[in-house]
Amino acid sequence: MAAPLIPQGTLNRLRGSVIIPSYPQLTVTAPFLGEEGINLTPQGEIVESYGTMTGTALSPAPYQMVTVEIELLKTQFFSDLYKKQIELNAIIGDFVVRTDASTLSNYHIYNGSIHSASPGRLNGKSVGFVVSLMGYYAINSNLFSNQ
Repeated sequence: MAAPLIPQGTLNRLRGSVIIPSYPQLTVTAPFLGEEGINLTPQGEIVESYGTMTGTALSPAPYQMVTVEIELLKTQFFSDLYKKQIELNAIIGDFVVRTDASTLSNYHIYNGSIHSASPGRLNGKSVGFVVSLMGYYAINSNLFSNQ
C-alpha cells in the first residue's frame, strides 16, 4: 500500500528577516545576508519533569531564552550599523523573527540585546559578519490564566 501523497510545501530563501521596531535601521532582510542567513536557537526545556515517589510532576516554563545568529555581509555598510549600535547601546528591545516558510508563524522575542558580533576572518576571503541577538520567547501562556 502506497503512502498518501501530502504536499511538502515550499521554503522561501528570501522571506526570513529580523524586524527591530525600536531601531528600524537595524531591521535585517535578505539583501543584507550571507549564505547562512538567520539561525534561531531556543535554549532550555519547554517543560521540566521532576520525579516523585510515584511518577513525575511537570513544570512548564513561562519562557525560553533564544539566540538569533545573523550572517550579515561585512562588505556592506549595514554591518557597521550593528558595530556602531554595540558601541552606543547593545540593548535593542523586542524584535520579531520572520521565518522562511509562510506556514510557520513569526517568533516574537522580548527584551532583546546584541549579544555578540564578529567580523570573522579578515583575510579577504570571508564575507560574513556574524551578529548574535538574545532575548526571551514567551511559551506556555496558559500558565498566566491559571493563577
